[in-house]
Amino acid sequence: MTLNFSAKVTVDAKKKTRAIFDSINTDNEFYPENPTKTDFKINKKIMISIESDHLPHLRANLNSTLRLIQASYDTIDSVDD
Repeated sequence: MTLNFSAKVTVDAKKKTRAIFDSINTDNEFYPENPTKTDFKINKKIMISIESDHLPHLRANLNSTLRLIQASYDTIDSVDD
């Protein structure tokens, strides 16, 4: 399968990185019908790779993922205060 479009994003949220990764990775694991190939990896940063045959699917998945990361970050940050 050759995918025509791809995006790679790296997220460094310092001490919140692991919690954010757990949040977005769990969401990805329970969405088997995802029309994109989405992969999350973590080392010291979160590496996100999204591939798709259709640009609108790639864009929608990327936007959703980035919003989920922002929501996770904001939620963790509100509890840390």
